[in-house]
Amino acid sequence: MGIIKTKELSKIGYKNDQARSLIINLVSRHCKHHSKAEIIQILTDILQHPETYSEDEIWGPLARIYLEKEEVCDFQSYALLQETGLLKIYGGKEIDQTAKKQMEIAMSLPISVQGALMPDAHTGFGLPIGGVLATKNAVIPYGVGVDIGCRMTLSIFEENEKFIQRFSFQIKEALKSFTHFGMEGSLPFEQSHPVLDSSYFQETDLLRKLHPKAIRQLGSSGGGNHFVEFGEIVLTENNITGLPPGKYLALLSHSGSRGLGANIAQHYTQIAMDKCKLPREAQHLAWLDLDSEWGQEYWLSMNLAGEYAQACHDRIHINLTKALGINPVYKTENHHNFAWKDRLPDGQEVIIHRKGATPAHEGEVGIIPGSMTTAAYLVTGNGLPESLYSASHGAGRAMSRQKAKESMTNSALKKLLSEAGVTLIGGSVEENPFAYKDIEMVMKAQESLVNIHGRFIPKIVRMNKE
Repeated sequence: MGIIKTKELSKIGYKNDQARSLIINLVSRHCKHHSKAEIIQILTDILQHPETYSEDEIWGPLARIYLEKEEVCDFQSYALLQETGLLKIYGGKEIDQTAKKQMEIAMSLPISVQGALMPDAHTGFGLPIGGVLATKNAVIPYGVGVDIGCRMTLSIFEENEKFIQRFSFQIKEALKSFTHFGMEGSLPFEQSHPVLDSSYFQETDLLRKLHPKAIRQLGSSGGGNHFVEFGEIVLTENNITGLPPGKYLALLSHSGSRGLGANIAQHYTQIAMDKCKLPREAQHLAWLDLDSEWGQEYWLSMNLAGEYAQACHDRIHINLTKALGINPVYKTENHHNFAWKDRLPDGQEVIIHRKGATPAHEGEVGIIPGSMTTAAYLVTGNGLPESLYSASHGAGRAMSRQKAKESMTNSALKKLLSEAGVTLIGGSVEENPFAYKDIEMVMKAQESLVNIHGRFIPKIVRMNKE
């Protein structure tokens, strides 16, 4: 019998885990007298002409996996979608047409119920960044995004803004010693958190395989626009923290679930694309039915990635505050790349995907950052149903990383930082302030969605050196 391995199946074109498992089972049972070349020829034929084998006693179950009908998308213009109330766009004049087109495609899916586009929106993969989509009993891995559970965490301290002036050296040293940025690598000392003992890590082969990476990367941050920064926050009268109005020292962090989330996203997106046949322009919006085994696996894995992202922020804030000998008097946090079960005003249960959007139910606390030199805002939501209880997740990119790199020199960035009174550790011109929309304009476009309770200004910023 010709023994065939999963790597060989991938080369032929079988990237669906369900199909590969079925093939190995069928080959072991029915191909004892076939050579490997004969088996590969049969499998190649099935991929190319599944209809020929659909009723075959042996190969029919495999062929039928590749006979799934292409889902029909009911394409409508975003203008019509807005008129019908199915899609609400905030700050539309500053949102590029490609992002609007992506939202239009997302709204055409047969599982889609309602959508919203936040004022920081820009083009992404599948759902645009800043896109919010409610679906019926289905989850779209790329509607959540690659960095599952990417989130913000804010700690406020009793110390005032003068602490940064007095202890700037100690703060910079703490940021260098107790944070780590980049795709790989980890902190140089052991980290612990209850999430590492979660039984979820034993639920699937993928999660078991990713557990060592999760242990290694705990407490670290990714690249791109992820940051850890100290600054001052000015709290308003009657703010959500319960603290008196005024200026306070604050620590703000932005990052996600590291390699754990990225691998989960890639794995289940491929499964969704194998199982859910969509027109080419909608392929990255492939979904998993939540009643299916794959849908349940993704949902469990997504939630674990969210808990892990939170754990990374927990360690960042614990490590830094311990190093500096300060204790927070208020702390809050929120995801902005995630999917939640929720209900619309008519009682319909939906899955709300927020790919780069802040949850903003009535009274819900959130953090909306700007750039390395501009303000971040502590807010509470107003719970507007037409926004799917959401707000922007930041200022949003105004230009691609490549364009940002071409339009700003290192010396110009240094001058910009100096003028803003900001010290940058790491970072790159790709994340320069001009690469982002004006955060004040974004906040104005969503005045109906949130109430402002505090304005944070960064002073010492740590980012990845690209």
